[in-house]
Amino acid sequence: MKQASLAGPSDPMSDLQTILREPRYDLVTSPTPLRRLSGFERALGRPGLFIKRDDLMEIGLGGNKLRSLEFWLGAALRERADIVLVAGGATSNLCRLTAAAASVAGLDCLIVHNAEDSPADRERSFLNRLFGAETRFIGPVGEEERGAATKAAAEELKRKGRAPYIVGDAVLGALGYVLAAFELHEQSQREATPLRHVVLAGSMGPTEAGFIFGNAMLGHPFQVHLVSVEYEKAELEDRIRLVHDGIGQRTGLSVGRLDQAPLHYHMGHLGGGWGVPTPESEAAIIAFARTEGILVEHVYTAKTCAGFLDLVVNGGIPPGEPACIIHTGGTAALFSQREQFRTLS
Repeated sequence: MKQASLAGPSDPMSDLQTILREPRYDLVTSPTPLRRLSGFERALGRPGLFIKRDDLMEIGLGGNKLRSLEFWLGAALRERADIVLVAGGATSNLCRLTAAAASVAGLDCLIVHNAEDSPADRERSFLNRLFGAETRFIGPVGEEERGAATKAAAEELKRKGRAPYIVGDAVLGALGYVLAAFELHEQSQREATPLRHVVLAGSMGPTEAGFIFGNAMLGHPFQVHLVSVEYEKAELEDRIRLVHDGIGQRTGLSVGRLDQAPLHYHMGHLGGGWGVPTPESEAAIIAFARTEGILVEHVYTAKTCAGFLDLVVNGGIPPGEPACIIHTGGTAALFSQREQFRTLS
């Protein structure tokens, strides 16, 4: 395995070519915007606040999963698949973006929703069908049963002569955010004072692990802050480590252990867990809308935004050190979340 010191490899761009050897299907055709949060800079009296707009992409309303789908669809097309399968809830960003990306790539798409086949959930999954996907509702089951149902659907398709590919290999998908780390670093270097801190949602792991791995390849220019929106710290760390180590095994690159990385876990905004709003997350949705005109939603981005503001206001990110939050998308889900608000009628 090719070694890189904690300070990073001597030539990160050379090592990046290892990642780029994986087949990709172009979905993110240009860097997503890095924008100043000028309204918050004025309101909080401190400069150097930025947002990376991964919610602004050309396909399917954008979002972090498009970066992963470049590699997943690359693999599917290499395997001569003619249909992709994906699983998730009725408002899943992954499901919506897979349906959209499959339509662009000329592939059929089957979505397995672990949700009730109810009028409400069918309405929440409307965009998936608009993009041409077939949807199946299997009831509110857990991840393990949902995965088994997806594999069974793939076997059923094979018996009918189809060539299915199941989207979701975490290590392969994480490569999209290795590239995103390089993209953000390049954008950061154009600023008068380069970014020092990057804030991300802490969730399933591929986005986080990919960015952390890419940051290590670059020599750790960023302090990475993860605001947990789904898991307690031990499980979140285990999930990220599994994917992080998997990237090294797949690519042959060694960037040091996860516990050597400049990585900070923030658990104070988890509240009742995945998809359960907190007063702070609702306040963050309203603050981003009314201060910057930016929409975020309850499940992933609101708690992350609340954590970002907390770090900035209370000194977790020191004044004078520029900071960026990555908006990972999911905006479409906001339109089905009206009843979750407590302070808006």
